[in-house]
Amino acid sequence: MALLEVKNLGISFGGLRAVNEFNIKIEKGQLYGLIGPNGAGKTTIFNMLTGVYKPTDGIITLDGQNITGKKTIEINKAGIARTFQNIRLFKDLTVLDNVKVGLHNSYKYSTVAGLLRLPAYHKTEKDMNEKAMELLEVFGMAGEAEQLASNLPYGKQRKLEIARALATDPKLLLLDEPAAGMNPNETLELMETIRFVRDKFDMTILLIEHDMKLVSGICEELTVLNFGQVLTQGETSVVLNDPEVIKAYLGE
Repeated sequence: MALLEVKNLGISFGGLRAVNEFNIKIEKGQLYGLIGPNGAGKTTIFNMLTGVYKPTDGIITLDGQNITGKKTIEINKAGIARTFQNIRLFKDLTVLDNVKVGLHNSYKYSTVAGLLRLPAYHKTEKDMNEKAMELLEVFGMAGEAEQLASNLPYGKQRKLEIARALATDPKLLLLDEPAAGMNPNETLELMETIRFVRDKFDMTILLIEHDMKLVSGICEELTVLNFGQVLTQGETSVVLNDPEVIKAYLGE
């Protein structure tokens, strides 16, 4: 059974059909790419997968569970986490506290315990700090735990956003244009980070990306969108040599 299966997914905004009959299957552990020209509907699909938009039609199944149309928090608890093209960190919080935000799905204490600073509160905070530091160690950022997120260089802000997403303990990680705004060296480092995350956390990853070097270097399979519809799907090397893909995506 595929980890993620999407059948005939579609959405309309007024009279505009933004995505039509989108189908995809992603197996556990795959590193899968979703590509296409600007306006093809890629981020709209991510927004439907994560509950930002409610699909007009179709079914989304995660690990056998129908999550179609559920709220974002419910989908996150079911096992989908994401990052964004425009990094969305809590810039006025520390690096450590940003990761801790992602842990609140797993660590709970009562309002009374929090207000009165009861032992349950202190124990939970201690456990969260330890878990957050473990994640930062994995990404080589433990030494920056007390820095404000806004003070990190751009590439490390990307890493922090991925670490925060992983803190929710997802089954599927969605990366929306992770290489956006990066220079070539940062992109190469990002490629290694994505491979590392897949291997270290046994993670299934779906990414939107325009950087073809990154796509060809890490994605095992691709789906190409154009005008809200699937143009083609398959192994990366085959898809990227498809004349229709070259014409639609590269404008040649």
